[in-house]
Amino acid sequence: MEVFKLQDFLDRKVDEYNQLGFIENDPICIPHLFSDKPNQEIMGFIASILAWGQRKTIISKCKELIDRMDGDPHSFILGHSESDLRSLLGFKHRTFNDTDLLYFVHFFRHHYSDHESLETAFTKGQIGPINIEVSLNRFKEYFFSLEDAPHRTRKHVSSPMQKSACKRLNMFLRWMVRKDDRGVDFGLWPTISPSQLVAPCDVHVNRVAFKLGLIKEIKSDWKTAVELTNQFLLLDPEDPIKYDFALFGLGVSNEL
Repeated sequence: MEVFKLQDFLDRKVDEYNQLGFIENDPICIPHLFSDKPNQEIMGFIASILAWGQRKTIISKCKELIDRMDGDPHSFILGHSESDLRSLLGFKHRTFNDTDLLYFVHFFRHHYSDHESLETAFTKGQIGPINIEVSLNRFKEYFFSLEDAPHRTRKHVSSPMQKSACKRLNMFLRWMVRKDDRGVDFGLWPTISPSQLVAPCDVHVNRVAFKLGLIKEIKSDWKTAVELTNQFLLLDPEDPIKYDFALFGLGVSNEL
């Protein structure tokens, strides 16, 4: 089936899921707990990294982490003493543990000591239009550039260089970059354009995309993410990743 024949159907699904009612039961509700940009960025990033498993559990673990950081992660990260870090010990979500968390805190303290926004971590060294593949590869290199970066933590931050689909990071970028009048995504970052984003792909999204004829194979890799993104660009060159709402919603509802 030609992709244009799907557009009306997918547009209806975007409209159905890209609305405030979607927030409450999705990990994006975590950055929505804050009104300030640094906390939206920090907890948006952490929520996206922890976003595997049941959504209810993901949300619960993120709220637990916020409590461990006294309700203000940005202030905790910039102002903590060594003894304050004890409150983070014992935190665990699936394979993400306190070793990983302590390094995340260390990185954020390093970054926010010199930068007002996390956006600069994704645009380092790029002049002109942003290339997301380059952004994600350089971000991982920058994220693990500190001397004491644990080897085990590297598995939690993916990159196209590993041929990963980078689902969680692409989802986080959607949250930070997309902006419309629906109030779900934040639209905080002006340097990256919504048209430059890449689709957040995992096996569930890919199954829906395959059934709709948008991708040729059900593979969770970077090549498939780009293939799906190119199909979305045919439908809306300015805001292609809004169709993530449609595929996610179709997967959750099992409508197909």
